[in-house]
Amino acid sequence: MTTGADILARTLADQGVDTCFANPGTTEMHLLSALGRESRIALHLCLFEGVATGAADGFARMAERPAAVLLHLGPGLANGMANLHNARKAASPLVNIVGEHATYHLDHDAPLTADIAGMARTVSDLVVTPTSVDAMADATAATMAAIAGPDQRVATMIVPNDLAWQDTERTAKPHAPLPARPMNPTALPRAAAALQKGDAAALMIGAPYITEKIARLAHAIGAATGCRVFTEPTVARMARGGDIPALRRQPFHVDFATEALSGLADAVLVGAKTPVAFFAYPNRPSLLLPTDATIIDLAPPLADIEAALQALADALGATPVEAANPGISSGDPTAAITAETLGRAVASALPEGAIVVDESITNGLHMFAECAGAARHDWLNNRGGSIGYSMPVAVGAAIACPDRPVLCVTGDGSAAYTLQALWSMARARLNVTVVILANRSYRILANEMSKIGAGSPTDATLPLMSLEDPAPDWVKLAEGHGVAGCRVSEAGALSRAIADAMATPGPRLIEATM
Repeated sequence: MTTGADILARTLADQGVDTCFANPGTTEMHLLSALGRESRIALHLCLFEGVATGAADGFARMAERPAAVLLHLGPGLANGMANLHNARKAASPLVNIVGEHATYHLDHDAPLTADIAGMARTVSDLVVTPTSVDAMADATAATMAAIAGPDQRVATMIVPNDLAWQDTERTAKPHAPLPARPMNPTALPRAAAALQKGDAAALMIGAPYITEKIARLAHAIGAATGCRVFTEPTVARMARGGDIPALRRQPFHVDFATEALSGLADAVLVGAKTPVAFFAYPNRPSLLLPTDATIIDLAPPLADIEAALQALADALGATPVEAANPGISSGDPTAAITAETLGRAVASALPEGAIVVDESITNGLHMFAECAGAARHDWLNNRGGSIGYSMPVAVGAAIACPDRPVLCVTGDGSAAYTLQALWSMARARLNVTVVILANRSYRILANEMSKIGAGSPTDATLPLMSLEDPAPDWVKLAEGHGVAGCRVSEAGALSRAIADAMATPGPRLIEATM
Protein backbone atom coordinates (compact mmCIF):
# COMPACT_ATOMS: atom_id res chain seq x y z
CA MET A 1 0.00 0.00 0.00
CA THR A 2 0.91 3.65 -0.40
CA THR A 3 0.75 6.11 2.49
CA GLY A 4 -0.67 9.60 2.51
CA ALA A 5 2.87 10.89 2.82
CA ASP A 6 3.87 8.99 -0.33
CA ILE A 7 0.94 10.49 -2.21
CA LEU A 8 1.90 14.00 -1.08
CA ALA A 9 5.51 13.54 -2.19
CA ARG A 10 4.49 11.97 -5.50
CA THR A 11 1.99 14.74 -6.25
CA LEU A 12 4.54 17.44 -5.47
CA ALA A 13 7.03 15.83 -7.83
CA ASP A 14 4.36 15.40 -10.52
CA GLN A 15 3.75 19.16 -10.22
CA GLY A 16 7.42 19.97 -10.81
CA VAL A 17 8.71 20.33 -7.24
CA ASP A 18 12.25 18.99 -7.20
CA THR A 19 13.70 20.62 -4.06
CA CYS A 20 12.72 20.57 -0.39
CA PHE A 21 14.37 22.53 2.43
CA ALA A 22 13.72 20.77 5.72
CA ASN A 23 14.00 21.01 9.48
CA PRO A 24 11.70 18.15 10.50
CA GLY A 25 10.73 16.56 13.83
CA THR A 26 8.86 13.50 15.06
CA THR A 27 5.54 14.40 13.44
CA GLU A 28 7.27 14.69 10.05
CA MET A 29 9.12 11.37 10.01
CA HIS A 30 6.64 9.70 7.65
CA LEU A 31 6.73 12.75 5.41
CA LEU A 32 10.53 12.75 5.47
CA SER A 33 10.66 9.04 4.62
CA ALA A 34 8.28 9.54 1.71
CA LEU A 35 10.23 12.50 0.37
CA GLY A 36 13.38 10.39 0.65
CA ARG A 37 11.73 7.66 -1.44
CA GLU A 38 10.72 10.20 -4.11
CA SER A 39 13.80 10.25 -6.32
CA ARG A 40 12.70 13.40 -8.14
CA ILE A 41 12.99 15.59 -5.02
CA ALA A 42 16.34 16.65 -3.52
CA LEU A 43 16.39 17.23 0.24
CA HIS A 44 18.42 19.93 2.00
CA LEU A 45 18.75 20.09 5.78
CA CYS A 46 18.70 23.55 7.35
CA LEU A 47 19.73 24.03 10.98
CA PHE A 48 17.11 26.73 11.56
CA GLU A 49 13.60 26.96 10.15
CA GLY A 50 14.13 30.57 9.04
CA VAL A 51 16.94 29.33 6.81
CA ALA A 52 14.63 26.72 5.26
CA THR A 53 11.85 29.20 4.48
CA GLY A 54 14.30 31.82 3.19
CA ALA A 55 16.08 29.26 1.02
CA ALA A 56 12.77 28.25 -0.56
CA ASP A 57 12.15 31.93 -1.28
CA GLY A 58 15.54 32.33 -2.98
CA PHE A 59 15.10 29.13 -4.94
CA ALA A 60 11.70 30.24 -6.24
CA ARG A 61 12.97 33.66 -7.27
CA MET A 62 15.73 32.20 -9.43
CA ALA A 63 14.19 28.92 -10.61
CA GLU A 64 10.79 30.56 -11.26
CA ARG A 65 9.07 27.53 -9.79
CA PRO A 66 8.19 26.54 -6.23
CA ALA A 67 10.26 24.65 -3.70
CA ALA A 68 8.86 22.80 -0.70
CA VAL A 69 9.62 23.40 2.96
CA LEU A 70 9.17 20.82 5.73
CA LEU A 71 8.74 22.15 9.30
CA HIS A 72 7.89 20.71 12.72
CA LEU A 73 4.56 21.68 14.30
CA GLY A 74 3.72 25.19 15.56
CA PRO A 75 7.10 26.08 17.10
CA GLY A 76 8.90 25.09 13.90
CA LEU A 77 6.53 27.24 11.89
CA ALA A 78 7.08 30.10 14.33
CA ASN A 79 10.83 29.94 13.74
CA GLY A 80 10.28 30.14 9.98
CA MET A 81 7.60 32.83 9.89
CA ALA A 82 9.79 35.90 9.33
CA ASN A 83 11.13 34.60 6.03
CA LEU A 84 7.71 33.26 5.02
CA HIS A 85 6.53 36.84 5.46
CA ASN A 86 9.36 38.01 3.18
CA ALA A 87 8.56 35.31 0.61
CA ARG A 88 4.91 36.30 0.57
CA LYS A 89 5.76 39.97 0.00
CA ALA A 90 8.15 38.91 -2.77
CA ALA A 91 5.40 36.79 -4.38
CA SER A 92 7.72 33.78 -4.35
CA PRO A 93 5.80 30.52 -4.91
CA LEU A 94 6.47 27.88 -2.28
CA VAL A 95 4.58 25.16 -0.44
CA ASN A 96 5.29 25.09 3.27
CA ILE A 97 4.46 21.67 4.77
CA VAL A 98 3.98 21.64 8.52
CA GLY A 99 3.43 18.41 10.41
CA GLU A 100 0.62 18.22 12.95
CA HIS A 101 -0.20 15.84 15.78
CA ALA A 102 -2.36 12.88 14.85
CA THR A 103 -5.99 13.97 14.77
CA TYR A 104 -6.93 11.82 17.79
CA HIS A 105 -3.99 13.24 19.79
CA LEU A 106 -4.91 16.91 19.47
CA ASP A 107 -7.57 16.90 22.20
CA HIS A 108 -4.97 15.94 24.80
CA ASP A 109 -3.10 19.27 24.53
CA ALA A 110 0.36 17.73 24.27
CA PRO A 111 3.30 20.11 24.93
CA LEU A 112 3.86 21.05 21.28
CA THR A 113 0.18 21.58 20.44
CA ALA A 114 -0.45 25.00 18.89
CA ASP A 115 -2.85 26.83 16.60
CA ILE A 116 -0.82 26.10 13.48
CA ALA A 117 -3.52 27.26 11.08
CA GLY A 118 -3.94 30.55 12.91
CA MET A 119 -0.23 31.17 12.85
CA ALA A 120 0.11 30.16 9.20
CA ARG A 121 -2.65 32.49 8.04
CA THR A 122 -0.55 35.51 9.01
CA VAL A 123 2.23 34.61 6.56
CA SER A 124 0.47 32.49 3.92
CA ASP A 125 -1.85 33.26 1.03
CA LEU A 126 -3.42 29.83 1.40
CA VAL A 127 -3.69 27.41 4.35
CA VAL A 128 -4.82 23.84 3.64
CA THR A 129 -5.39 20.93 6.02
CA PRO A 130 -6.44 17.64 4.35
CA THR A 131 -9.45 16.16 6.13
CA SER A 132 -8.66 12.52 5.37
CA VAL A 133 -5.89 10.44 3.85
CA ASP A 134 -7.96 10.01 0.70
CA ALA A 135 -8.13 13.81 0.36
CA MET A 136 -4.34 14.18 0.43
CA ALA A 137 -3.74 13.94 -3.31
CA ASP A 138 -6.44 16.37 -4.36
CA ALA A 139 -5.52 18.86 -1.62
CA THR A 140 -1.89 18.82 -2.77
CA ALA A 141 -2.76 19.19 -6.46
CA ALA A 142 -5.18 22.03 -5.74
CA THR A 143 -2.59 23.79 -3.59
CA MET A 144 0.03 23.63 -6.32
CA ALA A 145 -2.44 25.00 -8.87
CA ALA A 146 -3.36 27.84 -6.53
CA ILE A 147 0.21 29.06 -6.04
CA ALA A 148 0.72 29.04 -9.81
CA GLY A 149 -2.32 31.29 -10.27
CA PRO A 150 -2.84 35.07 -10.29
CA ASP A 151 -3.30 35.79 -6.57
CA GLN A 152 -1.60 33.30 -4.25
CA ARG A 153 2.03 32.36 -3.89
CA VAL A 154 2.84 31.08 -0.38
CA ALA A 155 0.82 28.05 0.70
CA THR A 156 0.99 26.21 4.00
CA MET A 157 -0.17 22.60 4.09
CA ILE A 158 -0.81 21.21 7.58
CA VAL A 159 -0.53 17.41 7.57
CA PRO A 160 -1.84 15.47 10.60
CA ASN A 161 0.56 12.66 11.40
CA ASP A 162 -2.02 9.87 11.17
CA LEU A 163 -2.98 11.01 7.66
CA ALA A 164 0.69 10.76 6.71
CA TRP A 165 1.05 7.16 7.88
CA GLN A 166 -2.36 5.80 6.80
CA ASP A 167 -2.65 3.87 3.54
CA THR A 168 -4.46 5.13 0.47
CA GLU A 169 -4.61 4.50 -3.25
CA ARG A 170 -6.35 7.79 -4.08
CA THR A 171 -4.43 9.94 -6.57
CA ALA A 172 -5.29 13.19 -8.32
CA LYS A 173 -4.75 14.70 -11.73
CA PRO A 174 -3.02 18.07 -11.88
CA HIS A 175 -5.31 21.08 -11.52
CA ALA A 176 -4.97 23.75 -14.18
CA PRO A 177 -3.93 27.08 -12.62
CA LEU A 178 -5.85 30.23 -13.40
CA PRO A 179 -4.10 32.52 -15.90
CA ALA A 180 -2.36 35.74 -14.90
CA ARG A 181 -4.64 38.73 -14.63
CA PRO A 182 -4.64 40.86 -17.78
CA MET A 183 -4.03 44.57 -17.89
CA ASN A 184 -7.00 46.93 -17.87
CA PRO A 185 -7.48 47.72 -21.59
CA THR A 186 -9.78 50.67 -20.86
CA ALA A 187 -6.97 52.32 -18.91
CA LEU A 188 -4.48 52.09 -21.79
CA PRO A 189 -5.49 55.32 -23.63
CA ARG A 190 -5.53 57.29 -20.36
CA ALA A 191 -2.15 55.88 -19.36
CA ALA A 192 -0.58 56.76 -22.72
CA ALA A 193 -2.01 60.28 -22.62
CA ALA A 194 -0.85 60.81 -19.04
CA LEU A 195 2.73 59.76 -19.69
CA GLN A 196 2.99 62.24 -22.54
CA LYS A 197 2.91 64.99 -19.90
CA GLY A 198 6.61 64.30 -19.49
CA ASP A 199 8.15 65.07 -16.13
CA ALA A 200 4.71 65.65 -14.61
CA ALA A 201 3.95 61.94 -15.02
CA ALA A 202 5.52 58.76 -13.70
CA LEU A 203 5.57 55.16 -14.85
CA MET A 204 5.79 52.96 -11.75
CA ILE A 205 6.69 49.30 -12.20
CA GLY A 206 6.32 46.38 -9.84
CA ALA A 207 6.92 42.71 -10.59
CA PRO A 208 8.36 39.68 -8.83
CA TYR A 209 10.96 39.65 -11.61
CA ILE A 210 11.87 42.77 -13.58
CA THR A 211 13.23 41.11 -16.68
CA GLU A 212 15.52 42.55 -19.30
CA LYS A 213 12.50 43.04 -21.56
CA ILE A 214 10.66 44.97 -18.84
CA ALA A 215 13.71 47.19 -18.32
CA ARG A 216 14.06 47.88 -22.05
CA LEU A 217 10.37 48.67 -22.53
CA ALA A 218 10.27 50.95 -19.48
CA HIS A 219 13.39 52.76 -20.65
CA ALA A 220 11.90 53.18 -24.12
CA ILE A 221 8.67 54.62 -22.71
CA GLY A 222 10.62 57.05 -20.55
CA ALA A 223 12.81 58.11 -23.47
CA ALA A 224 9.81 58.60 -25.78
CA THR A 225 7.72 60.64 -23.34
CA GLY A 226 10.13 62.22 -20.88
CA CYS A 227 8.15 60.77 -18.00
CA ARG A 228 9.80 59.67 -14.78
CA VAL A 229 10.31 55.91 -14.49
CA PHE A 230 10.52 54.16 -11.13
CA THR A 231 10.49 50.64 -9.87
CA GLU A 232 9.13 49.94 -6.42
CA PRO A 233 11.68 50.60 -3.62
CA THR A 234 12.55 46.92 -3.33
CA VAL A 235 12.24 44.36 -6.11
CA ALA A 236 12.34 40.61 -5.55
CA ARG A 237 14.53 40.09 -8.62
CA MET A 238 15.85 42.48 -11.26
CA ALA A 239 17.99 41.90 -14.35
CA ARG A 240 20.72 44.55 -14.43
CA GLY A 241 24.17 45.47 -15.69
CA GLY A 242 25.88 45.25 -19.05
CA ASP A 243 23.72 46.89 -21.71
CA ILE A 244 20.46 46.49 -19.75
CA PRO A 245 18.97 49.94 -19.06
CA ALA A 246 19.40 50.99 -15.43
CA LEU A 247 16.05 51.64 -13.77
CA ARG A 248 15.66 54.01 -10.85
CA ARG A 249 14.11 52.70 -7.65
CA GLN A 250 11.61 54.80 -5.73
CA PRO A 251 13.61 55.94 -2.67
CA PHE A 252 13.11 54.01 0.56
CA HIS A 253 12.89 56.83 3.10
CA VAL A 254 9.76 58.95 3.21
CA ASP A 255 11.55 62.31 2.80
CA PHE A 256 13.56 61.23 -0.25
CA ALA A 257 10.51 59.46 -1.71
CA THR A 258 8.19 62.46 -1.42
CA GLU A 259 10.88 64.64 -2.97
CA ALA A 260 11.35 62.22 -5.89
CA LEU A 261 7.60 62.05 -6.49
CA SER A 262 6.83 65.74 -5.96
CA GLY A 263 5.15 67.63 -8.76
CA LEU A 264 3.54 64.57 -10.31
CA ALA A 265 0.12 65.06 -11.86
CA ASP A 266 -0.30 61.43 -12.95
CA ALA A 267 1.12 58.07 -11.92
CA VAL A 268 0.65 54.99 -14.12
CA LEU A 269 0.94 51.80 -12.10
CA VAL A 270 2.04 48.67 -13.96
CA GLY A 271 2.17 45.81 -11.48
CA ALA A 272 2.97 48.28 -8.72
CA LYS A 273 0.97 49.30 -5.68
CA THR A 274 0.26 52.90 -4.75
CA PRO A 275 3.49 54.17 -3.14
CA VAL A 276 3.33 54.07 0.65
CA ALA A 277 5.89 54.93 3.33
CA PHE A 278 7.63 51.98 4.95
CA PHE A 279 6.64 53.35 8.36
CA ALA A 280 4.51 56.15 9.76
CA TYR A 281 6.48 59.24 10.77
CA PRO A 282 5.20 62.30 12.68
CA ASN A 283 4.16 65.10 10.34
CA ARG A 284 4.92 63.07 7.23
CA PRO A 285 2.47 61.40 4.84
CA SER A 286 1.72 57.69 4.64
CA LEU A 287 0.83 57.90 0.94
CA LEU A 288 3.75 59.33 -1.01
CA LEU A 289 2.23 60.67 -4.21
CA PRO A 290 1.01 64.28 -4.25
CA THR A 291 -2.54 64.39 -2.91
CA ASP A 292 -3.89 65.74 -6.20
CA ALA A 293 -2.10 63.22 -8.43
CA THR A 294 -4.25 60.95 -10.59
CA ILE A 295 -3.50 57.25 -10.24
CA ILE A 296 -4.05 55.07 -13.30
CA ASP A 297 -3.93 51.31 -12.66
CA LEU A 298 -2.91 49.77 -15.97
CA ALA A 299 -2.05 46.31 -14.64
CA PRO A 300 -2.45 44.78 -11.16
CA PRO A 301 0.35 43.07 -9.24
CA LEU A 302 1.27 39.63 -10.63
CA ALA A 303 -0.21 40.50 -14.02
CA ASP A 304 1.67 39.92 -17.28
CA ILE A 305 3.83 43.02 -16.92
CA GLU A 306 5.78 42.48 -20.14
CA ALA A 307 2.53 42.38 -22.13
CA ALA A 308 1.17 45.49 -20.42
CA LEU A 309 4.34 47.49 -21.06
CA GLN A 310 4.49 46.27 -24.65
CA ALA A 311 0.93 47.48 -25.21
CA LEU A 312 1.78 50.82 -23.63
CA ALA A 313 4.94 51.17 -25.72
CA ASP A 314 2.99 50.35 -28.88
CA ALA A 315 0.37 52.96 -28.02
CA LEU A 316 3.11 55.56 -27.58
CA GLY A 317 5.17 54.47 -30.58
CA ALA A 318 8.09 53.84 -28.23
CA THR A 319 10.73 51.37 -29.36
CA PRO A 320 13.65 50.11 -27.26
CA VAL A 321 16.89 51.94 -27.89
CA GLU A 322 20.42 51.22 -26.76
CA ALA A 323 21.15 52.40 -23.26
CA ALA A 324 24.61 53.64 -22.37
CA ASN A 325 26.29 51.71 -19.59
CA PRO A 326 26.96 54.21 -16.78
CA GLY A 327 30.28 52.58 -15.97
CA ILE A 328 31.91 52.23 -12.57
CA SER A 329 33.41 55.23 -10.84
CA SER A 330 37.07 55.20 -9.86
CA GLY A 331 38.42 55.53 -6.36
CA ASP A 332 41.39 55.06 -4.08
CA PRO A 333 41.91 51.32 -3.47
CA THR A 334 43.54 52.10 -0.13
CA ALA A 335 40.51 54.01 1.12
CA ALA A 336 38.53 52.71 4.06
CA ILE A 337 35.37 50.74 3.36
CA THR A 338 32.42 53.14 3.47
CA ALA A 339 29.01 53.20 1.84
CA GLU A 340 30.56 55.01 -1.14
CA THR A 341 33.63 52.82 -1.58
CA LEU A 342 31.61 49.63 -0.99
CA GLY A 343 29.62 50.25 -4.17
CA ARG A 344 32.74 50.57 -6.33
CA ALA A 345 34.36 47.54 -4.72
CA VAL A 346 31.39 45.29 -5.39
CA ALA A 347 30.69 46.58 -8.89
CA SER A 348 34.28 46.15 -10.07
CA ALA A 349 34.39 42.56 -8.78
CA LEU A 350 31.10 41.20 -10.12
CA PRO A 351 31.56 38.50 -12.78
CA GLU A 352 29.16 37.98 -15.66
CA GLY A 353 25.98 36.20 -14.57
CA ALA A 354 26.37 36.83 -10.85
CA ILE A 355 23.40 36.84 -8.50
CA VAL A 356 23.53 39.59 -5.87
CA VAL A 357 21.46 39.18 -2.71
CA ASP A 358 21.33 42.59 -1.07
CA GLU A 359 20.69 43.15 2.64
CA SER A 360 23.14 45.99 3.03
CA ILE A 361 20.42 48.33 4.41
CA THR A 362 22.19 51.52 5.61
CA ASN A 363 25.34 51.00 3.52
CA GLY A 364 23.80 49.84 0.25
CA LEU A 365 22.48 53.01 -1.40
CA HIS A 366 25.59 53.54 -3.54
CA MET A 367 26.11 49.83 -4.18
CA PHE A 368 22.89 49.44 -6.16
CA ALA A 369 23.65 52.50 -8.31
CA GLU A 370 27.29 51.57 -8.95
CA CYS A 371 26.45 48.01 -9.97
CA ALA A 372 24.33 49.27 -12.86
CA GLY A 373 27.70 49.66 -14.59
CA ALA A 374 28.89 46.15 -13.74
CA ALA A 375 28.64 43.01 -15.85
CA ARG A 376 25.18 41.49 -16.30
CA HIS A 377 23.72 40.14 -13.07
CA ASP A 378 20.48 39.60 -11.17
CA TRP A 379 19.73 41.70 -8.07
CA LEU A 380 17.57 40.34 -5.24
CA ASN A 381 16.06 42.60 -2.57
CA ASN A 382 14.12 42.07 0.64
CA ARG A 383 10.49 42.86 -0.15
CA GLY A 384 9.12 42.08 3.29
CA GLY A 385 11.51 44.06 5.46
CA SER A 386 12.08 41.32 8.04
CA ILE A 387 15.83 41.13 8.50
CA GLY A 388 17.85 37.93 8.28
CA TYR A 389 16.64 37.17 4.77
CA SER A 390 19.79 37.39 2.69
CA MET A 391 21.97 34.42 3.63
CA PRO A 392 19.06 31.94 3.45
CA VAL A 393 17.92 33.42 0.12
CA ALA A 394 21.49 33.08 -1.15
CA VAL A 395 21.38 29.37 -0.26
CA GLY A 396 18.22 28.87 -2.31
CA ALA A 397 19.48 30.96 -5.24
CA ALA A 398 22.72 28.96 -5.40
CA ILE A 399 20.85 25.64 -5.37
CA ALA A 400 18.51 26.88 -8.11
CA CYS A 401 21.41 28.14 -10.25
CA PRO A 402 24.48 26.00 -9.48
CA ASP A 403 26.35 27.37 -12.49
CA ARG A 404 26.09 31.00 -11.35
CA PRO A 405 28.13 32.63 -8.54
CA VAL A 406 26.11 34.22 -5.75
CA LEU A 407 27.20 37.29 -3.77
CA CYS A 408 25.39 38.00 -0.51
CA VAL A 409 26.03 41.45 1.02
CA THR A 410 24.58 41.85 4.49
CA GLY A 411 24.98 43.90 7.63
CA ASP A 412 26.37 42.17 10.68
CA GLY A 413 23.16 42.73 12.65
CA SER A 414 21.05 41.14 9.94
CA ALA A 415 23.46 38.25 9.44
CA ALA A 416 23.26 37.28 13.11
CA TYR A 417 19.60 36.32 12.68
CA THR A 418 20.28 33.43 10.32
CA LEU A 419 23.99 32.66 10.48
CA GLN A 420 23.10 28.93 10.41
CA ALA A 421 22.77 29.40 6.64
CA LEU A 422 26.57 29.23 6.53
CA TRP A 423 26.41 25.57 7.54
CA SER A 424 23.99 24.80 4.69
CA MET A 425 26.33 26.56 2.26
CA ALA A 426 29.25 24.46 3.50
CA ARG A 427 27.37 21.16 3.45
CA ALA A 428 26.15 21.65 -0.14
CA ARG A 429 29.45 23.31 -1.20
CA LEU A 430 27.52 26.19 -2.68
CA ASN A 431 29.19 28.91 -4.73
CA VAL A 432 28.19 31.71 -2.36
CA THR A 433 30.37 34.60 -1.27
CA VAL A 434 29.09 36.36 1.85
CA VAL A 435 30.27 39.88 2.61
CA ILE A 436 29.54 40.94 6.19
CA LEU A 437 29.46 44.72 6.60
CA ALA A 438 30.83 44.86 10.13
CA ASN A 439 29.91 48.26 11.48
CA ARG A 440 29.23 46.66 14.88
CA SER A 441 25.75 48.13 15.22
CA TYR A 442 22.12 48.12 14.24
CA ARG A 443 22.83 51.44 12.54
CA ILE A 444 19.44 51.69 10.90
CA LEU A 445 17.84 51.88 14.36
CA ALA A 446 19.99 54.83 15.34
CA ASN A 447 19.01 56.56 12.10
CA GLU A 448 15.33 55.77 12.45
CA MET A 449 15.16 56.83 16.11
CA SER A 450 15.67 60.48 15.29
CA LYS A 451 13.67 60.40 12.05
CA ILE A 452 10.62 59.03 13.82
CA GLY A 453 10.83 61.74 16.44
CA ALA A 454 12.00 59.61 19.38
CA GLY A 455 15.16 61.62 19.98
CA SER A 456 18.77 60.49 19.69
CA PRO A 457 20.28 57.35 21.22
CA THR A 458 21.26 57.78 24.86
CA ASP A 459 23.52 55.92 27.26
CA ALA A 460 20.49 53.80 28.16
CA THR A 461 19.31 53.01 24.59
CA LEU A 462 22.57 52.89 22.65
CA PRO A 463 23.56 49.44 24.02
CA LEU A 464 20.42 48.06 22.35
CA MET A 465 21.78 49.20 18.99
CA SER A 466 25.45 48.31 19.44
CA LEU A 467 27.29 45.08 18.68
CA GLU A 468 30.59 46.27 20.16
CA ASP A 469 30.55 44.47 23.51
CA PRO A 470 31.42 41.84 22.47
CA ALA A 471 32.00 42.32 18.75
CA PRO A 472 31.15 39.18 16.72
CA ASP A 473 34.15 37.61 15.04
CA TRP A 474 32.67 36.67 11.69
CA VAL A 475 35.76 34.91 10.43
CA LYS A 476 35.67 32.52 13.38
CA LEU A 477 31.88 32.15 13.12
CA ALA A 478 32.25 31.22 9.44
CA GLU A 479 35.03 28.75 10.11
CA GLY A 480 32.95 27.18 12.87
CA HIS A 481 30.25 26.49 10.29
CA GLY A 482 32.69 25.07 7.74
CA VAL A 483 33.15 28.22 5.60
CA ALA A 484 36.56 29.77 4.97
CA GLY A 485 36.75 33.42 5.98
CA CYS A 486 38.96 36.49 5.81
CA ARG A 487 38.87 40.08 7.07
CA VAL A 488 39.57 43.24 5.06
CA SER A 489 39.45 46.95 5.87
CA GLU A 490 40.32 48.65 2.57
CA ALA A 491 38.16 49.04 -0.53
CA GLY A 492 40.73 47.59 -2.91
CA ALA A 493 41.31 44.57 -0.70
CA LEU A 494 37.55 44.01 -0.52
CA SER A 495 37.21 44.09 -4.30
CA ARG A 496 40.07 41.61 -4.74
CA ALA A 497 38.69 39.33 -2.04
CA ILE A 498 35.24 39.29 -3.66
CA ALA A 499 36.69 38.55 -7.11
CA ASP A 500 38.89 35.74 -5.75
CA ALA A 501 36.07 34.21 -3.69
CA MET A 502 33.58 34.26 -6.55
CA ALA A 503 36.10 32.61 -8.86
CA THR A 504 36.77 29.81 -6.35
CA PRO A 505 34.29 26.92 -5.96
CA GLY A 506 32.54 26.65 -2.62
CA PRO A 507 31.42 29.18 -0.04
CA ARG A 508 33.58 32.01 1.31
CA LEU A 509 32.96 34.77 3.87
CA ILE A 510 34.57 38.21 3.89
CA GLU A 511 34.26 40.39 6.96
CA ALA A 512 34.48 44.02 5.77
CA THR A 513 35.25 46.21 8.76
CA MET A 514 33.65 49.63 8.51
